Amino acid sequence: MVIERLPVYLRVLDRLQRDGQSVISSQDLGEELGVTPAQIRKDLSYFGRFGKQGRGYSIQRLIGELRHILGLERRWTMALVGAGQLGRAIASYHGFGPQGFDLAAIFDASPDVVGTTVAGHVVAHVDTMEARLRERPVEIGIVAVPAEHAQAVIDQLVAAGVHAILNYAPRAVQVPAHVRVRQIDPAAALQSMTYYLKGDEPPHGAVR
Repeated sequence: MVIERLPVYLRVLDRLQRDGQSVISSQDLGEELGVTPAQIRKDLSYFGRFGKQGRGYSIQRLIGELRHILGLERRWTMALVGAGQLGRAIASYHGFGPQGFDLAAIFDASPDVVGTTVAGHVVAHVDTMEARLRERPVEIGIVAVPAEHAQAVIDQLVAAGVHAILNYAPRAVQVPAHVRVRQIDPAAALQSMTYYLKGDEPPHGAVR
């Protein structure tokens, strides 16, 4: 999907701009991204014309256009549900802020965690989440809870008015049509990779 590739384009362009580069061709950008120049041109053509034939793309302009398309001209607030090992790692990740994403609240159900401070936030009980998020809304919810609790937590987030959810729980969930869910499952990604690794193995009993 085109929109899923744009953040990758933006990351590369940001790096190139930091390195002092001001213009790039579709050929060079394709080499940076590992895609064909034709794919670059096709992807960008969905949103307008950003370059000139034979002159390439202005990196500064292209960064600005991509940030506009992705809605990154403003800051977005997030609530994290789950303050276990995974949740703490997410909360402590320093890459969100520079890209325009601010963690506003953290929730958990464990008595051992509620009331503790994680990444500068006091963890609130999940039972208070709906009321708190109605009072101080956020745009994005991040779910890092055990699979059996994921649907209930996401139902609460939706009821609180959250329309975009990043779900790390290894379970498919149901949401209304107006809510976007992105499933992040590292274990499933690893399992799909082992399919290809398995194909590299020699036949049983063979010597490499």
